[in-house]
Amino acid sequence: MADEGLDRSAILMMMLGEQEAAAVFRHLAPREVQRIGEAMSRINGIPKEQLSAVLERFHADASTQSTFGIESDEYLRKVLNNALGEEKAGLLLDRILEGVDSAGIERLKWVDATTVAELIRNEHPQIIATILVHLERDQSAQILTQFAPRLRNDVVLRIATLDGIQPSAIRELNESLSLQLSGNNRSSRKSLGGVRMAAEMINLLPGTSEGEAVESIREFDADLAQKIQDEMFKFEDLMKIDDRSMQTLLREVASDVLIVALKGADTTIRDKIFKNMSERAANQMREDLETSGPVRLSEVETQQREILKTVRRLADEGTLVMGGKAEDAFV
Repeated sequence: MADEGLDRSAILMMMLGEQEAAAVFRHLAPREVQRIGEAMSRINGIPKEQLSAVLERFHADASTQSTFGIESDEYLRKVLNNALGEEKAGLLLDRILEGVDSAGIERLKWVDATTVAELIRNEHPQIIATILVHLERDQSAQILTQFAPRLRNDVVLRIATLDGIQPSAIRELNESLSLQLSGNNRSSRKSLGGVRMAAEMINLLPGTSEGEAVESIREFDADLAQKIQDEMFKFEDLMKIDDRSMQTLLREVASDVLIVALKGADTTIRDKIFKNMSERAANQMREDLETSGPVRLSEVETQQREILKTVRRLADEGTLVMGGKAEDAFV
């Protein structure tokens, strides 16, 4: 999510009212809640023109009750308490408002990737794999990028071959991180890890790290590496999406994200996307691509991965049907 999008989201959340904003937060992942919450905590007066632009963007009603008279920190505290409960809200508020880091698997979800990597990099690779499968995929991928290639590839291999975790092992791990996981008293094995999860994490790795991880697994088990590759979804694989699914996807992707992503796309993908837009929208997109300046390849890859995350989410929801990286340059 781009900074501009975060700011718009934060402004909109401030306008919704506590109960409505809390209802929205309940549907967001921890990392999304943290990023929007941080943006909300920075709000300190909104120019009328910016407010009007947000209202127009989200098709909101300008006469809706505003909550900008409420002190933002207190408002944020109430919203997160309603959305997450006092315990989880307290963890997040400590990080947003006070910058307090906390340990433990659940609490790691609210901590930045660099801090988590420093905390766990000296653990056994199997322990690291066990921790990462409990986190959001994008957070885990960011943590993996902080490791040396040998450790990163070892951890990804262990994630791919992880087929379950005993609750007793989870409890021991949490104790070592000074936190107990609540509600994990079941005697059955928890189904985490596996080929699909490894593929999703590898998909989110930048540049050459993705290929290195797959090749490292291939040296250990060629069949496993092929299974992972079969689960992975590249930006070029957008060509496998049918037109109706492509239209569904485009409704979920912000235009600024799409413009940057298409900077590194070939003409066949561009044409497929343009074909599934209105003529006016397609012409505007072509013009924006022509007039926008050079963009770093790393940023192109970042926005392409954002789109692929949306593809995977829509596929998991059943609203999209799927068929059947390099140095930091400018494109």
